[in-house]
Amino acid sequence: MEQSLKWGIIGCGDVTEVKSGPAFNLAPRSALVAVMRRNGKKAEDYAKRHGVPRWYDDAERLISDPDVNAIYIATPPSSHLEYAIRALKAGKFVYMEKPMAMNTEEARKISQITKQYKAKLSVAHYRRAQPMFQKIKHLLAQNVIGPVRFVSLKMLQPAGSDLFAQSEENWRVNPAISGGGLFHDLAPHQLDLMSHFFGKVSQAHGFALNQASLYPADDLVTGELLFEKGITFQGTWCFTVPPEEKTDCCDILGAKGKISFPVFGHKIQLSHEGKSQTIRFAPLPHVQQPMIEKVCAFFLGDGPNPCSADDAIVSMEIMDAFTNPH
Repeated sequence: MEQSLKWGIIGCGDVTEVKSGPAFNLAPRSALVAVMRRNGKKAEDYAKRHGVPRWYDDAERLISDPDVNAIYIATPPSSHLEYAIRALKAGKFVYMEKPMAMNTEEARKISQITKQYKAKLSVAHYRRAQPMFQKIKHLLAQNVIGPVRFVSLKMLQPAGSDLFAQSEENWRVNPAISGGGLFHDLAPHQLDLMSHFFGKVSQAHGFALNQASLYPADDLVTGELLFEKGITFQGTWCFTVPPEEKTDCCDILGAKGKISFPVFGHKIQLSHEGKSQTIRFAPLPHVQQPMIEKVCAFFLGDGPNPCSADDAIVSMEIMDAFTNPH
């Protein structure tokens, strides 16, 4: 009998409503069969609305469900390590949200346990699987803008921006739950793309400040990277700018041109040989679906791991270097 994936979600909160949850039923040989949330009424409501057969208010019951062979950990980062270890020890496939953990040390523990149990685990750095970012990687591989000289990224958002996923308790700006602030929520996408595009990092350093004191976490982060290929990166993240200064832009400058794009948008601006071209992409109904399809293929033995624990550790190391400089 051909193997299939029977998924359980730990933490069926807002991020799973559209971005990821429905995709588990759309991927080949994959079905969502159980969900868990500490609030049982909300877990039950989610299950009814999404046609999920079972719901739990206890993670251990979902992990030990014999019908569940793959687990998606969609809780805040503070519980990623605990749930990943429990699921891996139970012999389940694990797909976990980014950031992978609270810090690099926890991320390395998850990687170690994955190898110890000879298990399969993937991390939801899902932009690397989306058509827009695959196109950018292809343009770079084709040397369309020539050898890359440097990369500049700006993520500037006003306080209360609608870019951030909403939740009842604003845990994203509570370092005890998120590992940091809004930088830790958004930068994993951006930094993972940088290492995905340009390879290994040889140096990383930065600064992190809480300038506005609106919450306990840093609201300004700047950082620089030097890649082994001799490419430099400079990034600025500020979450208290005036609305008219709102910016989401990454510029990759090469010897023959430039690729510009918003990491949270849908178009690429390509300039080379004195010409400018805009390449547009349709918004995806479920932004994680391309990644989830690749993860399912990997778990079923039909493809490579689209983002391993060791891949994800790289962005954790960079974030730690930017926010905890020594």
